[in-house]
Amino acid sequence: MTRLKTVIMGAAGRDFHNFNTYYRDNPDYEVVAFTATQIPNIDGRRYPPELAGKHYPDGIPIVAEEELEKVIHEKGVDQVVFAYSDVTNDHVMDAASKVLASGADFILMGNRHIMLDSSIPVVSIGAVRTGSGKSPTTRKVCTLLRDKGLRVVAVRHPMPYGDLIKQTVQRYGSLEDLELHKTTIEEREEYEPLISMGIVVYAGVDYEMILRQAEKEADVIVWDGGNNDFPFYRSDLHIVIADPHRPGHELSYHPGETNVRMADVIIIGKIQTADLSNVQIVLNNVKSLNPSAQVIKANSPIILEEPERVANKRVLVVEDGPTVTHGGMPYGAGLIAAKDAGGIIIDPRPYAVGSIAETFEKYPHLADVLPAMGYSTEQITSLQETIDRSECDVVVTGTPIDIQRLVKVDKPIIRAGYEMEEIGKPDLKEILDKWWDDLSPSRD
Repeated sequence: MTRLKTVIMGAAGRDFHNFNTYYRDNPDYEVVAFTATQIPNIDGRRYPPELAGKHYPDGIPIVAEEELEKVIHEKGVDQVVFAYSDVTNDHVMDAASKVLASGADFILMGNRHIMLDSSIPVVSIGAVRTGSGKSPTTRKVCTLLRDKGLRVVAVRHPMPYGDLIKQTVQRYGSLEDLELHKTTIEEREEYEPLISMGIVVYAGVDYEMILRQAEKEADVIVWDGGNNDFPFYRSDLHIVIADPHRPGHELSYHPGETNVRMADVIIIGKIQTADLSNVQIVLNNVKSLNPSAQVIKANSPIILEEPERVANKRVLVVEDGPTVTHGGMPYGAGLIAAKDAGGIIIDPRPYAVGSIAETFEKYPHLADVLPAMGYSTEQITSLQETIDRSECDVVVTGTPIDIQRLVKVDKPIIRAGYEMEEIGKPDLKEILDKWWDDLSPSRD
C-alpha cells in the first residue's frame, strides 16, 4: 500500500505533537518534512530518528516554510497539515491556497486523534492571542488549587528550540533546572514565575511521556498554553483569556476562535487599561461564539517595583518578546508602567544591533519597546549590547523573568509585571471550587 506523503507546517510545537500522536507509527502516512516559521533558527535541523520512530531511521528534515511549494513538487506530497498558532484566518487560507495550487490537500487536524487523556483532572489555560494574560491566570489557578491542599503540576506548551533528544521530557523543579536545560529567555518567561512559586513545570517534545511522568507527582495538572493554541490534553475545565486591547481578534485569529468555542470559562482581562467600548465588543463576540461559557471580567493591575526611580528619567522599555512580535502588540506592561511613573520613553531602534535590529525590521510596528528576544546565545548577546548602547538612565522590563540573570549591563533595571484580579462574581475561586466538588463523585 502506498503511504500518503505528508508535510507538517509548524513552529516546533503543535507540529511535533501532531506527528507524535497520529503520524509517527501510522503505516498509512510518510511524513517527508516539517516546515518551520515564527521562531528564528529552528529550520535546518532534523526531527531525530530516536523520536521519529521505526518508519524514519534517518529522522525527518525540518525546512524553512519558504521551501514548502518546492518540497511539495519535488517529493510528490499528497497532503499538508497546518500545525501552528497565533495567525490570522487570512494567513491560514493563504497557506491553503499555496498548497492547493501545488496539487496537495490542505488539512487542519481536530482533537479526536491528537488530544491525550489524563488519568487525573486537567485544567487548561488558553487564549485568543499571545499576550492576552495566560501566565498570570495560570499562576492564580495554580495558587487556588494548591490552597485546596492539592498537588499541582503545570505542563507548558512546547518550546523545544535546541537539542530535541535532550528536550524530550523536561522537568523544572528549581531555578537551577533552568540552567540545566539551557532554557531560552522565552522559556524562562513562562517557567521561572511558576518555579518561584514552588510549582513543578514540565515541558518538552513528547507530551505523552510528559503526561505520564507528571501524573505520578500531581493530583491535578494545569495545562499552560502557548500562543493561542488549544490544549494537547483533554481538559475537564478549559479557561480562555480574551484581550480587549485587540477587539475582534476572537473572530479572526487561528486557533483563538477555536479556543473561545471550546471554553468553559472566558476571562476578559486588562479592563482597567482598555476602552469600555472594546470590552463590550469582545463580550458580545465571545457570547455569540459560545453562549454557554461563564464569563469573568478582570483587571490586570500593573506593579512597578521602584516607580520613584523612573520619574523624569530616560527609560528604555524591554517587553516580553512573543507578545510584541508575532503577538502584534506595540507595548506591554513595561511601557504602561513606565509612562504611569512619569518616565521619558526612548526609541530603542537606533541602538539595535545584530538579530535585534533584524527583529525591528521584521516587526515595523515596534517603536517604543525593545523585545526581549532570546531564542539563542547570539540573540541574548545582541539584546545585551542593544541595552548597553541605549542612551537611557534606567531600564524597565515587562518580561516576567529577572532578566539580570542573563544580561549584564551597567544600567539599573527595574521590573514591571501584572496579575489577574477578577471584577465581581463569579470569580475563579468559586468556579474552581464548584468544578472540584462536581468531580468528587467520580474520584470516590
